[in-house]
Amino acid sequence: MTGPASGRSSAVGILFLARTVYAFNWYNIGALATLLEPAFGIGAAEFGIVLGMFLLGAGIFQVPAGLAALRWGNRTVSIVALVVMGGFTLASAASPDWIVLAGLRFGAGAGAALFFAPALGLIASYFPEGARGPIIGLYNSGFSLGSGVGVIVGAIVGERFGWPWALALGGIALLATAAFATTFLPAARNSAAGRAVGDLWRSVVPALRSRRLWGLALGTTGIWGAFYVAAQYFVAFAKVAHPTWSLALAAGVPTVMILSEIFGGPVGGWLGERTRDMRRILLYWGAASGALLALVPWIGFAEVWPAFVFLGFADGVVFAVLYLVPSYLAELRGERFVFSLAVLNSIQIFLGSVIAIAFGFIAESLGFTVAWVFAGVLAVALLPALSLLGPVRATGRTDPASPNERDPVGPS
Repeated sequence: MTGPASGRSSAVGILFLARTVYAFNWYNIGALATLLEPAFGIGAAEFGIVLGMFLLGAGIFQVPAGLAALRWGNRTVSIVALVVMGGFTLASAASPDWIVLAGLRFGAGAGAALFFAPALGLIASYFPEGARGPIIGLYNSGFSLGSGVGVIVGAIVGERFGWPWALALGGIALLATAAFATTFLPAARNSAAGRAVGDLWRSVVPALRSRRLWGLALGTTGIWGAFYVAAQYFVAFAKVAHPTWSLALAAGVPTVMILSEIFGGPVGGWLGERTRDMRRILLYWGAASGALLALVPWIGFAEVWPAFVFLGFADGVVFAVLYLVPSYLAELRGERFVFSLAVLNSIQIFLGSVIAIAFGFIAESLGFTVAWVFAGVLAVALLPALSLLGPVRATGRTDPASPNERDPVGPS
């Protein structure tokens, strides 16, 4: 995108809004666990399947979303994604049973997949290398804001008006945002327009073969899954561990965590542009978060709030760096950047859905204490896979022989 800074700022503002509303519909359902379970006669295991189906849809359609963005443009695919996600979310409010709800959440997840990489690709295209880190962090903070609002508003609306209204509200907001983006989001040039799908596929194969991208994805998948279950399952956990807490109070804990990500995102992007090796940020903050999550069953009322503030800030730092790294790997630059994000998210969401479902089954069969320890240990256990990534430093601060530029594809 070319043009004055004001044009870039307005485009980023629109996408920040879309990212916020999109995230609302990821996490509002987590606040409804205690309402959905008695309504449908289900337990934590079935609720885990509902969560997992959303992630499954989001995972399956990540790579097709990347190819669609290359073929039809990031702007078009991002807007279509909001419509698809909004339609399925609105329909889910009328679910007669949990199986139908799970199926509709799968469709909403497909819409979520179509939005993620194309929208982030638009953000990255507006700013040059060396300046995009804080912007990506700020943009990702929109996810944190929307997620936090989704948890607390979902709890309040669900408790007062019923769970269908909490889901319907999110679907309506997505459709309204799609209309707003269609009207005001600037057109973007698409150099791949008109190219055959086969040509596009051949152009992105190096991203699929990138050892470093796979190392980045696998190394942070445990963290991804741990943060997801912390946000989605804490309300259900509090009902068992802290039965005197109200639904709003229980929902406030993950809300505090998610809102703290807003501040961690820009800090993570700033640190990523300045550190000698971005892997260190992922390792240190990821290990501390995993250890703290494993201790959740033993944290009391006074300690849970600062603990979850730290977890949220760490989440923001980690994911800002996670999405910044591919833009500095030689084999993932240019048109491959959006596709690499799709591959990265696909790997994490597929495995994350397994973690979410496993957490639910463990919680139901062995108890929440074992489930929290499982999530925390797994977050730390997968971090060594980052060794496949190799050192990564912002291009503006490296020499021509930087590790970012060597072995651009890596072994297949």
